[in-house]
Amino acid sequence: MSGGEQFVVGRQAGARSARSHALSVLRIRGAALALALVPAAAAVVLFAGERTGSIGPEWQGVRWAVTAVALAVLGVAAAVGAVIVRARPAVAPTVALDERSAPDLYNLVRELADRLDVPAPSALALTPDCDSWLEDRTHRSHTADADGTAGAGSGAGGGAGTALRVRRRPAPVLVIGSPFLWWMRVAELRALLAPVVAGTGPSAHPDIAAARRFVRGLDAAVAVAEHPADAGAGPAGVLRRLGLRFAGGCARLMLRACVPHAAEMERGVAAAAAHRAQGVDHALRTSAQEQVGLAYAGWDRLLTRVALPAWRIGRWPARLDAGVVSALTELSHRDSLAGGFTSRLGERPACDLLDSPGAVDESISLLAARLFHGGPAESGPGWSPVDWQEYPEEVVDRIWRTHAARLFTELDALDGPGARGAGRAGSDGAGALPGPTLSRVMERLSGSEGADGEALAARIAAAVAREEAENVGEAALVAPLVAAVGGTGAAAPMGLPLQPPRGGREVMTEHVTAVVCCAAVDTAGAVAGLDWLDGPALFVGGERAADLSGPVLALVEEADVQPLRNWLARVGVRAEKPVRLV
Repeated sequence: MSGGEQFVVGRQAGARSARSHALSVLRIRGAALALALVPAAAAVVLFAGERTGSIGPEWQGVRWAVTAVALAVLGVAAAVGAVIVRARPAVAPTVALDERSAPDLYNLVRELADRLDVPAPSALALTPDCDSWLEDRTHRSHTADADGTAGAGSGAGGGAGTALRVRRRPAPVLVIGSPFLWWMRVAELRALLAPVVAGTGPSAHPDIAAARRFVRGLDAAVAVAEHPADAGAGPAGVLRRLGLRFAGGCARLMLRACVPHAAEMERGVAAAAAHRAQGVDHALRTSAQEQVGLAYAGWDRLLTRVALPAWRIGRWPARLDAGVVSALTELSHRDSLAGGFTSRLGERPACDLLDSPGAVDESISLLAARLFHGGPAESGPGWSPVDWQEYPEEVVDRIWRTHAARLFTELDALDGPGARGAGRAGSDGAGALPGPTLSRVMERLSGSEGADGEALAARIAAAVAREEAENVGEAALVAPLVAAVGGTGAAAPMGLPLQPPRGGREVMTEHVTAVVCCAAVDTAGAVAGLDWLDGPALFVGGERAADLSGPVLALVEEADVQPLRNWLARVGVRAEKPVRLV
């Protein structure tokens, strides 16, 4: 068998498998419907037997009892069906792209669909994640949300709707990971999207489409039953909640039966799409997949090390996608394994396919803050954008000053709460505490008073925990995107934390480092800066002070102050000078 024949056979085998399992899902739907119709069928048989004389008058009571049961079952089945049909399937929050804002990207996807001989996606949308997929947004609640982020599939504009809808039923929306657009080159993006776009072919099959709609409806009904937000109060609300729970239980039973077949159906669809896309940019496929892994690593590092500190103080970096390019470029400079990737930066980046990449990047950055931190959907007091040029002053220096102020607040509380105000002012009055100097911290954590570091670390950790508990979004940091739920389409942050919980020593080390950095900036001409891979950093003489962590750890963990004194002397920091806290 030739290579071309093997290609066709593999594609057909995947399509056949997908259709077979789609029919299995539809048979489960048919079985549930048949079960609901059994009492009605029995009632019809009894009535027909009476009319034909096959059943005597003695069956009259049975006939009416069966009829009552049939009507009740049909009513319950209709109610459950209504819940399943009306339940809103979850969609991933995205930023819509209409054809006017990205004509070149639409042309690339349209040409790719033509080469693959599949329907073109109905619209394009971007997600702040390193993934791409097709998403069906044909449910009436989605088409009514054209202006929202969850309704990006219908927000493609009139031109896009005419150009890309090639069937009576709209094709799925193509959702593209925004980091791919900024990091990948145009040819790499085309190779990466080929198997995804190829999935519109199996999606057009009526059995597969019907099976997917049924499974999504069941999943949405289960979600509605678990969170009946609009059930109302009073007896009517209680009855409605009970009804939704019953409908959710029925949907859960059917969903449990459908899941194995639905999973196999999607595997078949993926296999058929992969086989269909094999002939498109095959040589670039391996390179594109390498870039996916690199982009994911850079994106994760940028979120956890750079964006997260800004989010915590109410600022959101407005150019995250541009930042991931800087982070990955820096990684390629440091890592010899990634050195070959810099040569591709001279080629045209995929973000050039957008008319206004800066505006799109800002929208994606705000959505990322919503999803991964639970921030507001719009800028406002206490939640404002920050450019990378302003990041050192607006974020890094502010974080250091805040940490330093917290350390001295707790230190003052240990030494004598009544004199805290005088100590802050640096007063020499009787009973006043020493001012906020680095020398005071070093003396407290070393020598005979080194044991007091445990108490100070515990107080600082407790203060940090209190502040984080007050921040609703802080408890909901996530790495993966989550689907919007309910009628508003608002994103609900949930999942695994971006950073593991920190102990008292770690928090203490962070705060002592902040005091050292503030003293270096105030007295030694050092500046706050940004390291694209490690986040906030101190720069001395234009070079990053990467050797500060060791001396600080020696002070915090071993009460050994000498390494830090040596570092301060080498840099020229005057530890006896008061540290500016605001």
